[in-house]
Amino acid sequence: MREWLDIALGDARTAERELVAAPDPNYRAVCFHAQQAIEKAMKAALAHSGVTAPYTHDLVVLSGALTSIHAAWSWSASELRQLSLGAVDYRYPGQFATKSEAEEAVLICRRAWVVIVTLL
Repeated sequence: MREWLDIALGDARTAERELVAAPDPNYRAVCFHAQQAIEKAMKAALAHSGVTAPYTHDLVVLSGALTSIHAAWSWSASELRQLSLGAVDYRYPGQFATKSEAEEAVLICRRAWVVIVTLL
């Protein structure tokens, strides 16, 4: 569980740093690392409860797994899908993340992080 959380924290910090990197912040990387931070934090919360995390990057699926064991967990599926764009869509040619999308990803990450940590 601790290793999941440590890796998640590294991803969150990378997203935060890249958002303000100068010159030329990589907004794709911001979105990717924000999604990865929450995915891994969710997996840490599952591991903390003795549940093996499903092999998925789908935050909505992970959220459902958390809901089944933590009554205190609830999160907007639309926000989780927004974060998931960073792990899937923005990683491929022709897809771009804007500054606004990167800022939103970091904000969702920050808010979700606080709630997930309370589950540990």
